[in-house]
Amino acid sequence: MANFNLNKAILGGRLTADPELKQTPQGVPVVSFSIAVNRKGKDASTDFINCVAWRQTADFICRFFKKGSSICVSGSIQTRNWTDNQNNKRQATEVVVDEAFFVDTKGENSQGGFDEPAAFQTTQAPKFEEVASDDELPF
Repeated sequence: MANFNLNKAILGGRLTADPELKQTPQGVPVVSFSIAVNRKGKDASTDFINCVAWRQTADFICRFFKKGSSICVSGSIQTRNWTDNQNNKRQATEVVVDEAFFVDTKGENSQGGFDEPAAFQTTQAPKFEEVASDDELPF
């Protein structure tokens, strides 16, 4: 039997709060946030998935996304264990985000989120001349 290990998560939803960029004591940018993802089917409800992003991905999320913004992230699921100040064992499961993507088009986000920056806007489609009939086509 082959050794098969795969840990890949792709989520699409809305940010539940404004992301806040923090830094580790070593100066590494990090952001923790939650994404609301709607379930489909009979038990239609919402899951709130905890995520963490590091370095350039953290900067990107904090710069271009706000509470209510639609976002798509991909990464891996990670479980952390630690002991808190009261000596209680704690555990957290979260998605470690490798990539984050825009979902809304410019001006589409009615939740007060981000309008896409000029660098990411699509240009207007070129205007083509209409040909009256197929007889005039060169092929």
